[in-house]
Amino acid sequence: MKMSTISKARGGRPLTVRLRRHVEGFAGSESGAMLPLIVFFLLITLVLGGMGVDFMRHEMARAKLQTVLDRAVLAAANTRNDLDPKAVVEDYFAKADMTEYLGPVSVQSGSGYRVVSAKASNHMKTQFLGTIGFSTLDINVSGTAEESIGDAEVSLVLDISGSMRNNSRISNMRDAAKDFIDTVITEDQTGTVSVSIVPYTSQVNAGPEIMSRLNVLTLHGYSNCIEFDSDAFSTTEINTTDFHQQFAHFSSGSGSTQYRISDPGCPDNDYERITPFSQNASALKTQIGKMQPRQNTSIHLGMKWAAGLLDPAFQPVISDMVDDGLIDPAFDGRPQNWGAGALKAIVLMTDGENVATTRLKNQVYETPDMRYFWSRNRLGYVEGDMSSSLRSYFSERAYSAGQGDTYLQQVCAAAKQKGIIVYTIGFEVSNNGAGEMEDCASSPAHFYRVEGIEISEAFESIARQLNALHLTN
Repeated sequence: MKMSTISKARGGRPLTVRLRRHVEGFAGSESGAMLPLIVFFLLITLVLGGMGVDFMRHEMARAKLQTVLDRAVLAAANTRNDLDPKAVVEDYFAKADMTEYLGPVSVQSGSGYRVVSAKASNHMKTQFLGTIGFSTLDINVSGTAEESIGDAEVSLVLDISGSMRNNSRISNMRDAAKDFIDTVITEDQTGTVSVSIVPYTSQVNAGPEIMSRLNVLTLHGYSNCIEFDSDAFSTTEINTTDFHQQFAHFSSGSGSTQYRISDPGCPDNDYERITPFSQNASALKTQIGKMQPRQNTSIHLGMKWAAGLLDPAFQPVISDMVDDGLIDPAFDGRPQNWGAGALKAIVLMTDGENVATTRLKNQVYETPDMRYFWSRNRLGYVEGDMSSSLRSYFSERAYSAGQGDTYLQQVCAAAKQKGIIVYTIGFEVSNNGAGEMEDCASSPAHFYRVEGIEISEAFESIARQLNALHLTN
């Protein structure tokens, strides 16, 4: 059999024809042409993926270095930190094993402020970018922290009423208030923080210097308390134009003595006067340490004076006292205008609640002889010799307990409306007294109800908050 015959018999076509077509089909195929392109894109993908890994490593290293630097400059800028600021930054980097990355550190400081700046850099070796010519990636970070002490005006209102002699209250209060002064007034806050002390009993003694700069009808020279009209409690103002009458110097207690009465309604000792705008911590603590309990409780009067000392209407009084060398020149222009940036705060403490306050009637206090008589004789003793029908001739109610509570809440509301932060401390008070003090405070969180030595914790907490509020980072 011939070969051609066999080919036709097996495949139906000649072998040469089929072979030629197979070779032609192989020559015309394009499948092999994609392989170089696939290899190219694979390499690009590997490079891009490697770049992503290196960039991710770069960002992680940058974030870590920035975090260490930020923490370091913040700690170094703390004005309450006595360590060298540059050493603080260096210590942070040493503990993070990054000393070699730390660059220049600059420190600027002055009274009440500190600014710390630092830079750091690192050259991170790459794992993939080196193939395209980038063997390292630079990491450069910087940061600045500033802590400056803003101006702060604080009125510290202290209850020295007769009930403070119970249960060691007066001694506990004195210790707590002195610690408060030490916390609020520090050397690095010189010229920024002023504290005004307002002691109160049934009245508040403004002192002769403040009194002489107000529009007051002076009746005597024994003490320096004034009376406020009812509408005065709806505002924080105590200005130099409003007319006030001096409160009579007398004692409502019983008994008789041939020498000057020892417990007048208006306290008359030097340490019982208002001390306005002071940063002399030693003098303030000395004053607090001398305080003794006496007479009754008029919380609304202490609060009124506290708010008045923070109202800009009082500026003429303070400026004049600065001019006369009675107040530190750093506080000229205080109390600052509303919105000028100063933190204004009142810390009001009491161990009780408002009680009725008595005043002498004008008809028995008209002449110098009458005033001298009442400075030597107690009202209770004089009225004890009279029939009950004549007792009303000598005295009348100045403020009832209810009026005192109303006036207290009015002046508290006026103070809060002006942006004054009001902290209150109820020291071993009744539920009614606690309610009044909580309502007066800026919020329930600004009210402290304490017993015994807990009063120190309350004052300490308030002092820390005040420091935090007038520190700006």
